[in-house]
Amino acid sequence: MTSSRIIRLILDLRRGGIADTRVLAAIERVPRAFFLPDAFQDQAYEDVALPIGHGQTVSQPSVVARMTQALDVPERGKVLEIGTGSGYQTAVLARLCRRVYTIERHQPLLFEAEHRLEALKIRNVTTRCADGSRGWVTQAPFDRIIVTCAAPIAPEALAAQLVDGGVMIVPVGDVGRDQRVLRVERQGDDYKVDELWTVRFVPLVPQAPPPIQPEARV
Repeated sequence: MTSSRIIRLILDLRRGGIADTRVLAAIERVPRAFFLPDAFQDQAYEDVALPIGHGQTVSQPSVVARMTQALDVPERGKVLEIGTGSGYQTAVLARLCRRVYTIERHQPLLFEAEHRLEALKIRNVTTRCADGSRGWVTQAPFDRIIVTCAAPIAPEALAAQLVDGGVMIVPVGDVGRDQRVLRVERQGDDYKVDELWTVRFVPLVPQAPPPIQPEARV
């Protein structure tokens, strides 16, 4: 039953414009149900965002697919994710690149995500509990940065942590209204910004997080 629902999801993503076979294969290999609370297992492969606690959500599969496709992750790339959440997007990214660095400000969510990634034997992820709006200076620069929460404006501190030619995908706008997903490409000391589509995300909160724990390798 579950396999047929996954197949239907992949077909729906194809019909929705997801053409990157690497992205589709990664989503097919990552069991979304494993990253959801028990109460929402019956909706695991529906194209809906679902709550995961602490006021956070796991994005709908079509949004994960579109943002990941827009990110165009290189196989040997180094990716920074802002907003680990349940770890679902993290797991998809980990199937596509050499190393994922991911930041989550809610420590209970991060612990749960770490356990899920370990259970799936995904071991190319480094995690940190911290303020994601500041990025991860000690691990910069990154080939790609993906932000899974909405910032008021494109965060300059994150864009500055891209390699030359690197790309950041970030939702920008006010909470409760349609936000714009931006593609930010670093070009030397300048940035090329393209608007992609509208979406709704929980906010990126630039304030002191819980006490920062040492980074953990998964």
